[in-house]
Amino acid sequence: MFGNLKPLPQDKILQLMSMYREDPREQKIDLGVGVYKNAEGVTPVMRAVKAAEQRLWQDETTKSYTALAGEPAYRDAMAALILGEGHDASRVAGAATPGGTGAIHMALELIQMAAPDATVWLSNPTWPNHPSILNHLGMKSAEYRYFDPETRGVDFEGMIADLGRVAPGDVLLLHGCCHNPTGANLNLTQWEEVAAELKKVGAVPLIDLAYQGFGDGLEADAAATRLVASRLPEVMIAASCSKNFGIYRERTGILLALTEDGAARDVTQGTLAHLNRQNFSFPPDHGARLVTMILTDPELRADWQAELEEMRTGMLALREQLADELRTLTGSDRFGFLAQHRGMFSRLGATPEQVVELREKHGIYMVGDSRLNIAGLNKDSVSVLAKAIAEVGV
Repeated sequence: MFGNLKPLPQDKILQLMSMYREDPREQKIDLGVGVYKNAEGVTPVMRAVKAAEQRLWQDETTKSYTALAGEPAYRDAMAALILGEGHDASRVAGAATPGGTGAIHMALELIQMAAPDATVWLSNPTWPNHPSILNHLGMKSAEYRYFDPETRGVDFEGMIADLGRVAPGDVLLLHGCCHNPTGANLNLTQWEEVAAELKKVGAVPLIDLAYQGFGDGLEADAAATRLVASRLPEVMIAASCSKNFGIYRERTGILLALTEDGAARDVTQGTLAHLNRQNFSFPPDHGARLVTMILTDPELRADWQAELEEMRTGMLALREQLADELRTLTGSDRFGFLAQHRGMFSRLGATPEQVVELREKHGIYMVGDSRLNIAGLNKDSVSVLAKAIAEVGV
């Protein structure tokens, strides 16, 4: 049986990580892997997470299974964080998942069950796991224009034109904030237009919200998702706690499905529990419980928000420093987009050959499409990167 298996293409980011580890040079910079790092190059355990873990260690009395769809308190806390305290809970079904990737996978399975002929529309470009999972599930997909490589901003005119091809019942996958891999985001006026177009067509949005709090702040980063949720009868939201709580290895995610009424909500909730049962039975609970503790305890939440804000503003400062140094070195403002983008990523605009040159000559590792992780920098390495970019002639 196993002799029939064919080798699969290696994940490009994992391959890049391996190359970086094997590089013997002391001065090298990893801008490939999508993980937040502080100025010391460490992905820290956030203060509130550590405090919650200590409380949990003292107070937890069992390691028995939790509910099939995860603890309702986790769903409610995450729904309030994403949709706001005044959201209509009677519309919200939800299930805890192993990370945001698990939430995306479950959302696509939910689509398969509810609308097997639907096409899932992806931004061009998008996170590589989106098309990979769709292909694995054998689902139909299409692309809509999103990124303008000349301006390094959103090609909104092209996007709206492509949305005109979306059919009733299709699904549009949107990045709620901090677009991965480009860092270029829609403004709220543009989100209004997208929501109106989806409502007119009768399409359903699937929002990937992996970076809430990393762009313009917790509330601002949720504004687009809340707008869409208020305009459309059905919305899916796949959220991750990996970045904003720093609990990558705990695999803490959630899929929220907003329905038109309570009856549909109950059926959807049962379906999400069923999907959990088929995939992995009961979801992991440790990370979800920590998140619930933090979001529902005023002291822990205040400390978490303060540290998250430090992380966010630190990345913005690195963006501004890199844009300023490149402006000085090149005598041009063509890299000004770096200060305008939000989140961990930006697409630099380097050719594949220039990406290789940056790696081989300067020890700077980034994905082949020139996506760079701003959180992989510190104030010293920014200067190294800027000089290398200028020398390579990006």
